[in-house]
Amino acid sequence: MIELSAYIAATAIISTVMVVAVLGLGLATVLPGTDQWSKRFFLCFFAILELCVFALTADVVSYGVPAFNPFIKAADFLLSLLLSIPVTMPTFFLAHCCEEDLRTNTLLRATLAMWVVYAALTVLSPFTDAFCYYSPYNEFHIGPWYPLLVAPLLAILTLELLTVVRWRNRLSKKRLRAFLVFLIPLLASIIVHMCTPAFELVYVGVTISSFAMFIIVVSDQIDQYMVLQQETAQQRARIAVLQMRPHFIHNTMTSIYYLCEQDPKEAQRITMDFNTYLRKNFNAIVKDETIPFAEELEHTRAYLAVEQAQYASKLVIEFDVSHEQFLLPPLTLQPLAENAVKHGMRPETVPLHVTIQSRKVGSTSEVIVEDNGPGFDPAIADNPHTTLANIRQRLEMMCGGRLEFDPREGGGTVARITIPS
Repeated sequence: MIELSAYIAATAIISTVMVVAVLGLGLATVLPGTDQWSKRFFLCFFAILELCVFALTADVVSYGVPAFNPFIKAADFLLSLLLSIPVTMPTFFLAHCCEEDLRTNTLLRATLAMWVVYAALTVLSPFTDAFCYYSPYNEFHIGPWYPLLVAPLLAILTLELLTVVRWRNRLSKKRLRAFLVFLIPLLASIIVHMCTPAFELVYVGVTISSFAMFIIVVSDQIDQYMVLQQETAQQRARIAVLQMRPHFIHNTMTSIYYLCEQDPKEAQRITMDFNTYLRKNFNAIVKDETIPFAEELEHTRAYLAVEQAQYASKLVIEFDVSHEQFLLPPLTLQPLAENAVKHGMRPETVPLHVTIQSRKVGSTSEVIVEDNGPGFDPAIADNPHTTLANIRQRLEMMCGGRLEFDPREGGGTVARITIPS
């Protein structure tokens, strides 16, 4: 029977391969940001590793028992074919990442041709001792032609590595790193295996390299997913800009019309404030990065000045901005101020007081929009289709900030933006 030390080593290898394969299958199934083609690729990839575990287990159980000699040969044959598939599959993933046509790509054809050669030699190997042979107690020995059997796998890995280097400018940094992490250790283990039957090194090399590549690729795809989410949030913000409240525009233009005769200077002031508001709105449409708080504050001041001209004494605005040296996404503060006026204004009741503050709190910048209106349900902001939820999403993705809502003591709402320095 197999010696205790060898049994422990074999058990450790089987456990490692099984754990990595199970983790890979689980992550490929549930992680966001993975496109369907990549998800199917990794599901097949780690499913094949699971089959390798079963073949390797049968190999270990049968070792040292003369009666199991045919069985162990069959297990080794199956294991040799199965392990060659994870070596070959990254070629398809590489072509997919570089947007190559999988049906006509020369690299894929060459890889498949070399794999067919390997499979043919593997099928031939049980019928001759030139490649390998077994002792009566199932001990594996390499023959003089064994390097020829392994050579196609070495050629596949070498071709993959050369192609990765050639196509490096077509790969993201993380994907380039993923392919190098997979190929270089595995290539080294195959070279060693050509000279000595270091199967354990190959098993562990394939498994660890595969999982490392998978983690890096998934990390890259999650990054791309987050960029897409950020672009979606920005598109929603832009749509919100283009959907300005019609009655707000109508009331503003009507106020300007009557003031032109009654108070021309006030009409000029409101016209300039309204022009600033519109200009800032449309400038925000093309901004994909954070902007200085002072710029967003100017946008908000212009908006509130226009609203105040319409509501007169019914709307009281206060600013307490002691800290302005920080960045935030465009269309962050102004929509919060607009939300306070929209939901807080009740012309038939007491005047609406809106206070805007900014301050430095430890290592964070804090912006507060407070009103004494009737308040609103904070759950509204959790609706992914609302402007407030969009602000929260862009704050998190663009600057690691957060948006919180609390009831104001005495009635009203407190919206608080917190941005780390």
